[in-house]
Amino acid sequence: MNTTYAIVDIETTGTDPKTDRIIQFGCVLVKDDKIIDRFAVDINPIKTISKQIQHLTHISNKRVKKAPYFEDVAATIYNFLADTTFVAHNIHFDYNFLNHELTRCGMPELQIPGIDTVELAQIFLPTQVSFRLNDLAESLGLQHDSPHQADSDAEVTAALLLHIKAKMQELPLVTLEKITQLSEVTSKETSIFIEQITKEMQTKLPPLAPSLEVIEGIALRKKEVPLFDENYYEKPYPKTKKEKVKLYQDKLSYRKEQGQLMNTVFRHFTESTEKNLLIEASTGMGKTIGYLLPAAFLATPESPMVISTVSILLQHQLIDQDIPLLNTLIEQPLYATVVKSKSHYIDLQRFKATLDTPVQQKQYALYQMGILVWLTQTMTGDLDELNLIRLDHLLFQEISHRGIAYLSDQQPLYQEDFLRHLQRRMAQSNVLIINHAFLAQETQRAQPLLPKSRYLLIDEAHHLPETMEKVSKHYLDTPAFQRRVNQFYDDDQLFDQIETMLEDQTESLRLFHLYQEELQAIIECQEDLFAEWFEEWPVQEEIILQAEQRQNLSVSCEKTIQRLLLYYQELLEIQSQLNEQMNKISDAWLDRQRIYFGEFLSFYEEMKAQASFMKDWLTNWSSHYVHWLYLYGNKKTARIQLIDFHAAILPNTSWYDRYEKIIYMGGTLKVPKNRNYFAKKLGIPEAPLKVIPQTYDYANQAKLLIAKNDINVNELSSDAYASYLAENLTVLLEDINQPALVLFTSHEILQKVYKKIHQHFLSKGREILAQGMGGSKEKLLKRFIQSKQSILFGADSFWEGVDLPGDALQLLIVTRLPFENPQRPLIRARNYYLKDQSLDPFSQESLPKAALKLRQGLGRLIRSENDKGLMILFDRRLIAKSYGKRLEKALPKELPIQEATVSEMKQVIDEFLEKQ
Repeated sequence: MNTTYAIVDIETTGTDPKTDRIIQFGCVLVKDDKIIDRFAVDINPIKTISKQIQHLTHISNKRVKKAPYFEDVAATIYNFLADTTFVAHNIHFDYNFLNHELTRCGMPELQIPGIDTVELAQIFLPTQVSFRLNDLAESLGLQHDSPHQADSDAEVTAALLLHIKAKMQELPLVTLEKITQLSEVTSKETSIFIEQITKEMQTKLPPLAPSLEVIEGIALRKKEVPLFDENYYEKPYPKTKKEKVKLYQDKLSYRKEQGQLMNTVFRHFTESTEKNLLIEASTGMGKTIGYLLPAAFLATPESPMVISTVSILLQHQLIDQDIPLLNTLIEQPLYATVVKSKSHYIDLQRFKATLDTPVQQKQYALYQMGILVWLTQTMTGDLDELNLIRLDHLLFQEISHRGIAYLSDQQPLYQEDFLRHLQRRMAQSNVLIINHAFLAQETQRAQPLLPKSRYLLIDEAHHLPETMEKVSKHYLDTPAFQRRVNQFYDDDQLFDQIETMLEDQTESLRLFHLYQEELQAIIECQEDLFAEWFEEWPVQEEIILQAEQRQNLSVSCEKTIQRLLLYYQELLEIQSQLNEQMNKISDAWLDRQRIYFGEFLSFYEEMKAQASFMKDWLTNWSSHYVHWLYLYGNKKTARIQLIDFHAAILPNTSWYDRYEKIIYMGGTLKVPKNRNYFAKKLGIPEAPLKVIPQTYDYANQAKLLIAKNDINVNELSSDAYASYLAENLTVLLEDINQPALVLFTSHEILQKVYKKIHQHFLSKGREILAQGMGGSKEKLLKRFIQSKQSILFGADSFWEGVDLPGDALQLLIVTRLPFENPQRPLIRARNYYLKDQSLDPFSQESLPKAALKLRQGLGRLIRSENDKGLMILFDRRLIAKSYGKRLEKALPKELPIQEATVSEMKQVIDEFLEKQ
């Protein structure tokens, strides 16, 4: 490869080289790690540049009108690139598009080698959240003056290449050598570039960094477990304002409400006779520090503060931001550990097996190479550090941890195992950070993963009931189950491999054949059962089965059920014997065979869970269980689900009694005329609720506008409703250049409105970002914040947990009051259950939920004492219906409410924003 690198970027009218044209070419030449030349030129595409491309690149039709045609500069570009190595971010696009244009103009195609910086970044910067050029530039602090302009993009790609090269040269040689072996799958000559750097490092033979060690040919960061150092001479908890201000050392500002929260937490854990306390504390008062400070004066490794929050993202915010800040202030620092379930961690021995016998697949190898780099950095082995949206790729199925019980202390990497390291860290920590799903799963674990303690604090507690119910849900989709089993029989797949591994073991092979027979018997029996059910309920739709329907099944159907349960019992008995036999001979297997054995054991655990689930579904008909059924059209397969409405009753869980004192904290726990709504949902109706006063001046910071019209949104069809919203949103937002968040209660309506208006706004240079259509929630929010006039459509999770500080959001539009759809089967089932308890579903469930969600929506707008903004509601039921008063009481009483037409709203918005 040539050692002069031509870092290239092109801007085009579109992505199809057959019909689209280049509008800008940029190139930077790099030699000996220095920029030696630059070349950039605008190009007249002889066709109109769309509004979307103009908005993206800031290259107008007027700008390129007097620029040269590509024919005029083709030879210059070709000669400029001669005798170089072509480098681009996503090389396939730039290299192929450029070659298409060169041949169109009668020039020869480029034959120079090429390097892809996207793949280099995926390998050598494995923990980056995004590999888009703009995002990498921002994350790495690379100067990027004009994103999506070829000269600036080429410049920043050059800086990225040099950054990656420097990172490569810092890696242990053993890591680089292994990556070189795996890199043949990379695009064009990227692997040769990696090999060249490796050869350079082999000549230098740099010493291994003191923070690293090499075991079994894998470089790992050395693990450290800081021992908890208890300060027996620590100062007493600072109860007064004066004591707190002195402690803060000008690093924190004293807030009256935060101080009140701290004292409430401390008193409950030290003085109260109550086990439970609910605390409502609004966002923006610093509630995280509000409960962490008391923890520092109470928690020890013997009795740690267990903190449960709603998401993995918030777990890492605690460990990366809040706790380090607090530890700069206090003499007794918090030793905190994030605790997750086993599948979040890498099993080093299983990963080593994938390196010894790799799968010949590009993405598999790219992940392997990235993990080799990551293992030189990680102290935890937590796969979430890789920031992947999903971990369902084959490699992660093969390398995710199955638990310490599956490890052998004879394995070379046993001492370095990350799950064992987690246990050692937990033993030295006085704060354990988990999420609600982990807490809910404790009841399902044979052995608890959390220690007993005096202190449990559940943050964002309003999510807990829903999470408890979600974790309790179990389902079986028989077509998917059958497909999976059938795949096991394919050549070189699981059952084929197990058969080979047992070919010399007569008794084990006999058991394995018997196991397969039982498995087929279960599948056939399932089909018989659902075929009989189809005769009983000949509908192809979601239905909720009631106990009476179950009791009225035919005798034949009952016999099929008993036969199915017997097959499950026999299957598990055979599997237990087979597992014992296979364990005796497992030491003789190769590493790849151990992976197959692990996969087989995982399938066994799934079958144990399926057997338990089917028994519950077929025999447990308590009123709080929902038996959901969908019969497929082939009349012999189905999807069934079991949901437990008592899952959120905390005294029924295995973990509730292990904690002496529990605090439930959230921004929205109080419901008008139903103060103990949350306490009742959690099965602790006597638990007191403490409300910390709000810190915001809603009278001056915000205003609620309600659309004045004669429309009843409940009477419109979905198409008519989408048209109504599209028309009014267009009128409202067309001349307002402020960013706007539009909240929907239905994904279907969101998509319909988006399709009706996004082209119109795009033609005016304004982008609509829509949930489900433009990447993950985090990526949409990042793009929304970066753009000064975007419109963001969101549903579900966008109603809360979205942090858009300051002027990033001053306009919030709520399309409809956030009531749950009463026609959804699960909602119908809940309502049926509530009626069975002599409760009114609307007043006891639907109305409180809608009230809380409306408050959460307002919380997207006002999240600090400096935020200001307008909330617009396209649903008059808030003021037209009798229940509207209860919803209104959920909102701050100081919040000004005004009814207005859309045209009047525009004037109010202009005046309000101008005033601010």
